[in-house]
Amino acid sequence: MARELRDKVVVVTGGARGIGAATVHKLLAEGAKVVVGDLDVTPARDWKALALPLDVTDLAGFTKFLDEVEGRLGPIDVLINNAGIMPLGRFEDEDDVKTVHQLEINLHAVIHGTREAVKRMRPRNTGHIVNVSSAAGKAGFPGGVTYCATKHGVVGLSEAVRAELRGSGIEVTCVMPSIVRTELAAGIKDALVKTVAPEQVAEAIVAALKKPRFDVFVPKSVGVLNRIGHLMPRAAGEWLTHVLKGDRVLVDAANSAERANYEQRAASSAPGADEAYGFKA
Repeated sequence: MARELRDKVVVVTGGARGIGAATVHKLLAEGAKVVVGDLDVTPARDWKALALPLDVTDLAGFTKFLDEVEGRLGPIDVLINNAGIMPLGRFEDEDDVKTVHQLEINLHAVIHGTREAVKRMRPRNTGHIVNVSSAAGKAGFPGGVTYCATKHGVVGLSEAVRAELRGSGIEVTCVMPSIVRTELAAGIKDALVKTVAPEQVAEAIVAALKKPRFDVFVPKSVGVLNRIGHLMPRAAGEWLTHVLKGDRVLVDAANSAERANYEQRAASSAPGADEAYGFKA
């Protein structure tokens, strides 16, 4: 039997745009009580969701945000750690600021959010944590080295937490989309796998909440390619990726003029980390 989402309290970080926004709308259609957490909640002000400012790199602020959600709506049933950035460029040209921003938003915030969710859900023996990783969490792509590292971290975190929570009543899901047609993917062209719409990822997330499972690949063919790749000798897999130009996807996008607006917004997406590390705005 599919689980009912009506009246469930669901928190979506980075919920005002992209995959997060599409997921919010799908959840609202299911009758869930949805909370949008984002640096800029302006796009969500007219939605039938509670929109609260959230900087996931301000860990104390993240905790207070979750406290406020529970104070206003009751215990959190589902936490979707969706907030993430993907600045692109040659690894040796990446400065510490860009590295820290990715580590803090894409990984540290997911660790913190997951831990906070476990603390709140374990006493009730119920709950569901969804961590949005990427197909880049299963492979390495030139042009997005640190991004790949953070997404590998999310996959490993999710696997380990799931094992630790076995029998607790808390479900863990790890979502691994290919390139999704959002601002984050500006300048990226179809390669090994065609790009997908954020609504497709949202549908997969909602489906996993109704019928819990851990691995969620979007599209499903990403999972098939991942399994095939792991069966092949490394040299053969790398050769095939090169022939299909999978190793050019992020590199070519990094050099495109289409990414300028996104890269600028991503650079200002971690004020809490900037303050903690003493980076100048």
